[in-house]
Amino acid sequence: MNKTHFLYLLFTLILFSCSKKNDVLPRETSGKINTISVIIDDPLWNGEIGDSIRNKFASPVIGLPQEEPLFTINQYPVKLLEGFATDSRTIIVVKKAAKNSFEINKNQYASPQNVFHISGKTSAAIIDTIEKNAPKIVQMIKEMEIAETQKINKQSLINPKIITNKFHITLNIPSGYEYMLHKSKFIWLKKEIISGNMSLLIYQVPLHSIKKGDNEIASIVRMRDSIGKYIHGTDPNTPMITEEGYAPYLFKIQLDGKPTYETKGTWELKNDFMAGPFINYAIVDKAYSRILVLEGFCYSPSKEKRDLMHELEAIIKSVHIVKR
Repeated sequence: MNKTHFLYLLFTLILFSCSKKNDVLPRETSGKINTISVIIDDPLWNGEIGDSIRNKFASPVIGLPQEEPLFTINQYPVKLLEGFATDSRTIIVVKKAAKNSFEINKNQYASPQNVFHISGKTSAAIIDTIEKNAPKIVQMIKEMEIAETQKINKQSLINPKIITNKFHITLNIPSGYEYMLHKSKFIWLKKEIISGNMSLLIYQVPLHSIKKGDNEIASIVRMRDSIGKYIHGTDPNTPMITEEGYAPYLFKIQLDGKPTYETKGTWELKNDFMAGPFINYAIVDKAYSRILVLEGFCYSPSKEKRDLMHELEAIIKSVHIVKR
């Protein structure tokens, strides 16, 4: 075999090897953020089972001023399971079968993907399975959608040096956000959108600003309102405050491995008509003797805000505190 023939054979083998690898790689999922495909036949969808699915996965999002569904649901009959519906990141397959079962398959048709299979002998059995497993399913969907948004955000990021130098953190903020104001312990970034704008706040307060055992909601509201002087309307005496008519929702979570207060509610401009939703994360950071606060809020009158707040949440949850 001469050298030319050998090189030709080697090149052919490499191409064949690469082709075989590509054949086994799962195709990528597609679809809008916070959208799920429910594979269920019409008679079940239009009855009690469908009602249960809608109650669990299309219930109103907490903290928004108007009702918006937790997820957008696209329903397809079971015969379409092998069609384009399998490109979704989240698929819930519901059908009657000879036994009751609940199964989670990762990347069954594409990647990244969660496919939840729910089956039962009777409608009551299927509804019982949905009720028991809905919290877990919702959590897994949320985590996947946050990860997908963070992946998109990473394609083009703003320069993080100002934030890192000032607060000792890394934060993946996509291009489009611009610095509006930055002081020694406060930064405000803003992104203009067609329907209004989206904002990110980063600041820190002393550890004792939120005390366990006290009224934690009241402490967080005071903390939020104390920085309202930096964000105000065009008229005098119009600082941003927490809406006075409704108490925010408070949850205790872990963020970057640290205890964190997650607060969702509505902001407003005092003596003005502007308002909108906010999501606030107060991280108890003992290493730096501070509470690090990351907040996202938007102004988008008469427009849906669920996915805007989702983007802000995904940005904030990318935070990593640099070790001292």
